[in-house]
Amino acid sequence: MIDRKDFHRHAPDITKWIQQYFDQLEELPVKSQVAPGAIYKQIPDQMPQSGEPLESILQDMDRIILPGMTHWQHPNFHAYFPANSSVESVYAEMMTAAMGAQCMIWETSPAAAELEERMMEWLQRAMGIPKDWEGVIQDTASSATLVAILTAREKVTNFEANENGVPPNLRVYCSTQTHSSIEKAVKIAGIGRKNLVKIPVDEQMRMRPDALDAQIQQDMESGYLPCCVVTAVGTTGTVAVDPIPEISAICARHNVWHHIDAAYAGSALILPEYQWMIEGMEQADSFVFNPHKWLFTNFDCTAYYVKDADMLVRTFDILPEYLKTRTRGQVNDYRDWGIPLGRRFRALKLWFVMRSFGLKGMQERLRQHIVLNTQFAEWVEQSENFELLLPPFLNFTCFRFRPDGQTEEALNALNQALVERVNQRGKLFLTHTKIEDRYVLRMVIGQTYVEARHVEAAWAEIRSVAAELNLHAQ
Repeated sequence: MIDRKDFHRHAPDITKWIQQYFDQLEELPVKSQVAPGAIYKQIPDQMPQSGEPLESILQDMDRIILPGMTHWQHPNFHAYFPANSSVESVYAEMMTAAMGAQCMIWETSPAAAELEERMMEWLQRAMGIPKDWEGVIQDTASSATLVAILTAREKVTNFEANENGVPPNLRVYCSTQTHSSIEKAVKIAGIGRKNLVKIPVDEQMRMRPDALDAQIQQDMESGYLPCCVVTAVGTTGTVAVDPIPEISAICARHNVWHHIDAAYAGSALILPEYQWMIEGMEQADSFVFNPHKWLFTNFDCTAYYVKDADMLVRTFDILPEYLKTRTRGQVNDYRDWGIPLGRRFRALKLWFVMRSFGLKGMQERLRQHIVLNTQFAEWVEQSENFELLLPPFLNFTCFRFRPDGQTEEALNALNQALVERVNQRGKLFLTHTKIEDRYVLRMVIGQTYVEARHVEAAWAEIRSVAAELNLHAQ
């Protein structure tokens, strides 16, 4: 065990390791190349009886752990959506860990509660979120969406579900493109998967308002109780933006909770030219986005906003004797604003990032990513053997390898082989989606420190692997 008085003696070893990691990051394979179980087998089956020196632990960090890591901060990580970091955020996380605070209520850490309140206001004002809404930090968008569905459940049942259990006739609606967390949320909320209705999408992969309206009316006539509609500002597969104004109007007319999931694309709302994505939001009820995806703030950090904070608190408020305080009613006790009692000091890293970058610095970095994506999409469009599946949007492009003379079935197999081979070679990391049964590649250019040279190298690697596959396919 290391004495706190000796922290300064060993801290340089840790910061040196972190700096070396940053310096060598571009040379590491983006996706871990280890086989399943390889790391597990190298770790003893019991903890050591006596303490080991930090030097030994750091050696094993390099020998065992690092080869088993997929490097999300690598500039050629283009898979999924990013989980971004920054030097400022790392500094803040170190200080958060040093303080080790449990920030469940105001009295356990007043600075954590009040900084969180102010950070949510900073984001709210920068993004064009309605002024009368209130925000709270959650761990992930999945948790925030569950919170939204639970609050919607209580609203529609007049808070009877919390007391007597969930009636069997509640209905939740989302599009066929909405994130899988919605399905998990309805299971946890007791509403059930059979009561999750997936609404068809148009040719741009957006939820169809006419189909939603018809489904809600049909369900009401059949004795169901519409509870919540979850829309997407940036779907996972294609970054489609559902028509928020039309859907908000439908929800308002039927008195159905409207939750907007902008987990990834919501970060772009700090750019005034993209605030059209949430026009009509003032009629909705809740909204979520992840600063840990595209705002340079370490995972986990999710911003959740609600129109009626009293309804949110009433859904989750429980007051055992040991949590009663003299300040209750005067301050925000954020343990009442979500599921867990325990809460990390997540606002500190947001404060570090937003102060160090500044709004203009964050905007500039996002616009750089969008420009790089536009360039990448142009390369795809100009290539004889590749095609765009949808117009590029923000920092996201859907494309596929399409050499002449191949059936759709063969093209699917070829593109699957392409993404697998690219990832095996380790120079970049891509993932895929399916659009109308077509296997397509997703390119996301959003890593904090990505530059034009990285995108150029990624495109060269994709074309190189594609050429090899095409040669073998002939």
